[in-house]
Amino acid sequence: MDDEDLPRRRDDVLAALIKQPLDPLSVDELDDRIAALEGEIARTRARIAFATSHKASADALFKKG
Repeated sequence: MDDEDLPRRRDDVLAALIKQPLDPLSVDELDDRIAALEGEIARTRARIAFATSHKASADALFKKG
């Protein structure tokens, strides 16, 4: 089962963000939004890199054979 098949939580911030209308925002507000999202993307990528490295270390430690 893929994560996309799972129901989203009611308080899912990402779902709310996606539904937010962009029309009322000014160009400066849109630029600020992009900067914030790019920061969150960088933070998420760093977490993925850490998790991947951590898993690889654990796999190497417990590798059989």
